[in-house]
Amino acid sequence: MGLTYRDAGVDIDAAERTKRRIRELVRSTFGPEVLSDIGLFGGLFMPDLGGYEEPVLVASTDGVGTKLKVAFLAGRHDTVGVDLVHHCANDIVVQGARPIFFLDYLAMGEHREDVAVAVVEGVVRGCRNVGCALLGGEMAELPEFYRPGEYDLAGTIVGIVDRKRILDGSKVRPGDVLLGLASDGLHTNGYSLARKVFFEVAGWDVDRYVPELGCTLGEELLRPHRSYVRPLLRLTDEVDVHALAHITGGGIPGNLARVLPDGCSAEVRLRSWEVPPVFRMIQEIGKVEEGEMLRTFNMGIGMVAVVGEEDAARAKEVLESEGERTWEVGRVTSGEGVRFL
Repeated sequence: MGLTYRDAGVDIDAAERTKRRIRELVRSTFGPEVLSDIGLFGGLFMPDLGGYEEPVLVASTDGVGTKLKVAFLAGRHDTVGVDLVHHCANDIVVQGARPIFFLDYLAMGEHREDVAVAVVEGVVRGCRNVGCALLGGEMAELPEFYRPGEYDLAGTIVGIVDRKRILDGSKVRPGDVLLGLASDGLHTNGYSLARKVFFEVAGWDVDRYVPELGCTLGEELLRPHRSYVRPLLRLTDEVDVHALAHITGGGIPGNLARVLPDGCSAEVRLRSWEVPPVFRMIQEIGKVEEGEMLRTFNMGIGMVAVVGEEDAARAKEVLESEGERTWEVGRVTSGEGVRFL
């Protein structure tokens, strides 16, 4: 008999079985706007534009980064899909956009059904959390491309906002208040450094129980990236928000600077919020300088909302009623860049 695709390392039958297993999961994210089912070449989505004067689509693409390495070590794959969706959704809500649909891409060296289903279950959970449809995606099997047991995961999100409600930082002015929203740990950034500190310098493994963390190292490092979509959409409905900054790679200085207009600087008070123990442990074990910590990790602040001084109390009230822990972490002043006090 001649060679088959399976002989070359691609198991089409296994991929088809996985698609059958995830069909109902994916359908659970569908609303009336979704006009297609799994299996078509493209997903069909008919948005309801009745409430918009000038609807603008907002899109973003991202991945999970080397946090996947921790998932491989722990043998746990049901959280990285949540990370992916929440990260992407946070990236568009900061411009005022409501997520409407998501597309995912999962690539494996060898297709493993249980792993693929667990990853997609996480993506579905993330989509439900942010209120969007998982409109489509791709599961690729790429023999010899990845190490055994490893895969890559990426996704694209599309949202919608009325043009007059786009947040671009242009309303930011000196005197504005910076409200920091608590993160749930590392989220999806800084994992190359965190892994080096914990796995190489400290010599720990994912199953090590760490009293300071109250859980195993693997559990701490796999905490999902927090979604701020629902509380921030409510906030933008009820308060005149001047800007939002998602604190990801680059930390507070790198991301807050992205929403500051010319002539505006941000003064951030370093001791004004609670820093989770995991960051202090990384700093102490790895002897990492504070400046390096601040530009690598979120340090306990996953999102910053910029509001006028007159709206700060109301904004804090709205956010905390939605379950967010918030702190007034600084002010906007005249000048350039981000300064720590």
